[in-house]
Amino acid sequence: MAAETMEQIVSLCKRRGFIFAGSEIYGGLQGTFDYGPLGVELKNNLKKAWWKHNIYERDDMEGVDTSILMNPFVWKYSGHEDTFVDPLIDCKTCKGRFRADKLGDSDCLLHPKLRPGQCEGQLTEPRAFNMMFKTGVGPVESADSFAYLRPETAQGIFVNFSNVLTATNRKLPFGIAQVGKSFRNEITPRNFIFRVREFEQMEIEYFVKPGTDEQVHDEFIKDHVDWWVDQIGLSRENIKLYEVPTGELAHYSKRTVDVMYKFPIGWEELEGIANRTDFDLGSHSRQQDTLGLSAKVKKNEHSTEKLTYFDHQTNKHLVPYVIEPSAGVDRGVLAVLTEAYHEDTLENGEIRVVLKLKPTLAPIKVAVLPLKKNEPRIVEMAKRLKNDVQRTGEMRSVYDETAAIGKLYRRQDEVGTPFCVTVDFQSLEDGTVTVRDRDTMQQIRIPSADLANYVRERVG
Repeated sequence: MAAETMEQIVSLCKRRGFIFAGSEIYGGLQGTFDYGPLGVELKNNLKKAWWKHNIYERDDMEGVDTSILMNPFVWKYSGHEDTFVDPLIDCKTCKGRFRADKLGDSDCLLHPKLRPGQCEGQLTEPRAFNMMFKTGVGPVESADSFAYLRPETAQGIFVNFSNVLTATNRKLPFGIAQVGKSFRNEITPRNFIFRVREFEQMEIEYFVKPGTDEQVHDEFIKDHVDWWVDQIGLSRENIKLYEVPTGELAHYSKRTVDVMYKFPIGWEELEGIANRTDFDLGSHSRQQDTLGLSAKVKKNEHSTEKLTYFDHQTNKHLVPYVIEPSAGVDRGVLAVLTEAYHEDTLENGEIRVVLKLKPTLAPIKVAVLPLKKNEPRIVEMAKRLKNDVQRTGEMRSVYDETAAIGKLYRRQDEVGTPFCVTVDFQSLEDGTVTVRDRDTMQQIRIPSADLANYVRERVG
């Protein structure tokens, strides 16, 4: 069976070194998590797969890595200062603070089995709470020397639109992609790494001519759903699309479709794919009153640039529309772990926990195990094979001699290693090794010289 509870995932992550609570030795800090030795590999592999699909496999995309700290005017004209808010409610009795629209997901601090409002607590009226983190800039603290930690990576792309366009001489349509950290002062972080205060995003801003935006939007929706299924290994039956109602759309959105995944906590957003129209480039442009922009765009008195594209077919400047696929890396990791987690009952009644990860995502591709750790020749051959695989630069491999073979197999199953290689006495005689498949547990013998190629062909 796959993971049915969040507790199964949390236990595995702590036990095997995927994810730890942040600042744990000091009691932690709510909404923060640290990725351990295996977690960072899984996370990096997911980001690499996303970058490969969206940058390397397309001819119409560029990548950037923009600053976390930005001029406060960016967030003024993007609309975040006015609209990036959650409704906050205080309880006068337990002193807890909760999102007014998520009371059903919150627990009373005095009566954890009850929801806020179901107890004797007195709740305040909801008030707007801006989720952006504010920090001082420079040695002197004043009202003018501040900046926000970015709540999204998108604005770094928008303010660099002209820079990228000039540097690359791109023609519409084209996209700019970015993977990076964002920060949101969530009122109630919850559900492990699903909703946290510090997280990573994988975002694309794809610029198109007005009038072509709706078709491109649909194309991205299909492409990214297919990617989650075919390349990342999520089951199609665990994915559905949610058309965000007009009344719930973000201030910039013409249409947004959320890619929903069936997490252990239920159906939740994995990726949002939005049609942002000309709102962002228009909002960051000077002299925008001459550009024929949509009514939602505010006049900008501080920008130094006109963020437009010159169309040589019409000999006119236009403000491109933008299609934005935006996925959370951490939510992607959680979805991958949920999908891959299995508990198999073996013939002897033993429960085998196995992560059936796509080999491209597996933190460790090959584990090389000596049959006898006190036989120097076997140990030397096993370590040499491990190094030979590692030297390819493509596949993380490990050597382990800390337990009996059966226990070592179970340990590698639990962290998703696709192949275990055993070096035994026959290996010393004929140079062959045993390769065990994680999912089928079947074993074959191959020449040790062929090991790297054998694994490379199956990892993909």
